[in-house]
Amino acid sequence: MASTTDRDSSSKPSHQPYTIGYQKSHIQNHNWRTAENSSAFLLPHLISASKSNPSLKLLDCGAGPGTITASFSKYMPSGQIIATDLSEDVMTQARAHAASQGIKNITCQAASIYELPFENNAFDVVHAQQVLVHLDDPLRAIKEMLRVCRPDGIVALRESDMRMWCFYPETPELIAFHKLIQKVMQSSGGAPDTGVRLVSLTMEAGAKRERIEASMGTWCYSTPEERRVWGGAFVSRLRGEDMKTKAGRLGYEEKDLERMAKGWEKWIETEDANFGCLHGEVIVTKP
Repeated sequence: MASTTDRDSSSKPSHQPYTIGYQKSHIQNHNWRTAENSSAFLLPHLISASKSNPSLKLLDCGAGPGTITASFSKYMPSGQIIATDLSEDVMTQARAHAASQGIKNITCQAASIYELPFENNAFDVVHAQQVLVHLDDPLRAIKEMLRVCRPDGIVALRESDMRMWCFYPETPELIAFHKLIQKVMQSSGGAPDTGVRLVSLTMEAGAKRERIEASMGTWCYSTPEERRVWGGAFVSRLRGEDMKTKAGRLGYEEKDLERMAKGWEKWIETEDANFGCLHGEVIVTKP
């Protein structure tokens, strides 16, 4: 059983539903992510740490289908990696992905980032990607990640700033969707500007400013396959019942969502279309 010595005693539930959900289109979008295109800011630290400690232990929180987790393995082949996510179904996919790659040093288990089932100081590296942006209590999650990280270990976080999207062509439908997705995020308890607040959040969680290394990273979707993955996820979501319900509470009608979906379909087929977004990144060295 995990130690509760330093846990937040908040009375909030031990988990919070993933606001985007686990639709097939979103999992396919997550499958596009790798350590190289999504966690490059961590890799130099991981390579260095693995050289000095081949038995490195890494925890990947909110790992989803495990494509980033699996690609960490090549940088710490003798280390131990544990992936967690709220959904046992998604963890099953992560196990299958690791097995398909012949990776044997990854363990996957369902767990809440608010109550990680591990002892204090258990890991050398703790990583989370696009998780805090969805939470109504990101501070609690950061404190929990710091708890399970050993002294002088690192907590690596990367979160989107959803205000900072850029896309071409800049059509009315995509502009409308950009506004909608931020409103839905906020109404579900998340914060679209989480990425730019990571330094502030980690300091509030107890990290020292001089032990926080901050950077900004990007995603770009431009090739036909990238456009299909990114745009297709939004088309599917706009036509899903979950989005219809959440958007309906905000005053949107189904015809509004269908216009946006058609806008994304057109964007996918536009040869010179592209999309970019900005992410805040921090490497926190635990005191």
